[in-house]
Amino acid sequence: MNVLAEIIKLIFLTVIIVLISKYVLVLYLRKFAETLNLRPRTVGNIAGFATSTPELLTVSFSAATGLISTGIYNILMSNIVSLILYSLSIIINKNIVLLKNKAIITDIILAIIAIIIPIILITINVQFNIILVPIFILLYFLFYRIDLNAHKLFLKNGYNEIYEKISEETKFMKGKKEKTIRYSIILVIAAICLFFVGNKLGEVLDNLCIQFGMPELFLGALLGFATSIPELITFFEAQKYHKKGENTELGVIEATNNLLSANLTCLFIVQSVGIIIFNIFN
Repeated sequence: MNVLAEIIKLIFLTVIIVLISKYVLVLYLRKFAETLNLRPRTVGNIAGFATSTPELLTVSFSAATGLISTGIYNILMSNIVSLILYSLSIIINKNIVLLKNKAIITDIILAIIAIIIPIILITINVQFNIILVPIFILLYFLFYRIDLNAHKLFLKNGYNEIYEKISEETKFMKGKKEKTIRYSIILVIAAICLFFVGNKLGEVLDNLCIQFGMPELFLGALLGFATSIPELITFFEAQKYHKKGENTELGVIEATNNLLSANLTCLFIVQSVGIIIFNIFN
């Protein structure tokens, strides 16, 4: 076994994650949302949960092997990369002008705070004991409450009219119930596939860290970049999808909530799971 072979495995597994995310997760998440007439904010939140699966897997496996620092570096880098990729998707799609909406600005600020918090934790060298878990959970719900209130306060009535129009168009979709069930099954299968790929990815990182002495900071950063690839795909697809229906604003709302949901889930939920696993096995 050598470093080159492990790096090749790492690249291969990352490509698998991208393919599953683009051609299964994103595609059928969109179809699932259409059958349920979900609003872009809700779709963005679900996408954020779904695209946080790789982080959940890598942080969990890292914590189980005692590499808790790898997890926090993974989350930090993942959240930073997600923000960068989100910004690029907005610029490339020429949607910067739409960022003036106060609800979108609020979500971006919350996503940035989800980057600042792990930086503070690393800087003060905090101990990842179980007491952090209830604090993280409370912060998670607090941030989501702020997000919900921002959307209620700052989104104009025009958005509600667009929502209702889209809902009316899909209200009488043929075979709606059967499609919802089918799409749900496909999404579950996609999540299971990501689980196994993430498991293998964790093994590769474990080998690189323990057998070849690579620092946890480097591995965490590498993991953060690799596991942010699904978000890149969902950011672009959200704006591309709504642009077809000339509802570009909805695409930006969905992409922004995807960013927020992914960053909050990674920091507060995934890290909490990592802390629990770390304290159980170590």
